[in-house]
Amino acid sequence: MPADIRAFNRQLIEQYRATGGTGEIGPVHFDRIVLLTTTGRRTGQPRTTPLGVARDGETLIVYASNNGAPRDPDWFANLVANPSVQVELGGERFAATARVLTGAEREHAYQVWLAAFPTTAGHQDRAGRPIPIVALQRTEEQ
Repeated sequence: MPADIRAFNRQLIEQYRATGGTGEIGPVHFDRIVLLTTTGRRTGQPRTTPLGVARDGETLIVYASNNGAPRDPDWFANLVANPSVQVELGGERFAATARVLTGAEREHAYQVWLAAFPTTAGHQDRAGRPIPIVALQRTEEQ
C-alpha cells in the first residue's frame, strides 16, 4: 500500500474515532464505512482498516476488492486466517465473526453491495479474479 494511502487511512481512522463515526473526509462519508480490526496473520498484531460497508438487515457486508487490484487485500487474508474481528460502526465497537460468502448467498450480498456502491461494478473485471464478499456478524458478548 502506498505511503500516501496509509497516511490517509490513519487520518481517516483518527477522525472517525474522534467524531464517533460522523462526518466525512474528502469523498469518504463516515456513515458508509466501518473500521475493521483483524489480527495480523504473521505478526499477531491488531490491524485496523477503514472499509466501505453495506447493510443487509443486521449483517454488515464488506467487499475485498482492493480497489480492483489483482490480489486480495491484506485485511482479507488476515480474517481468513482468524475470522474473529472487531468492528467499529459509528460510535459503537463490537466483536464479530467474519464469514466469506459463496454461491447464492454471495450473489445476494453482491446485489446488496452494488445497490450501495454502484461505482464498484467494474472492480471484478478489472481485478481479473473473483472478489470475495464477507459478512460480518456481531457475536454475543461473553
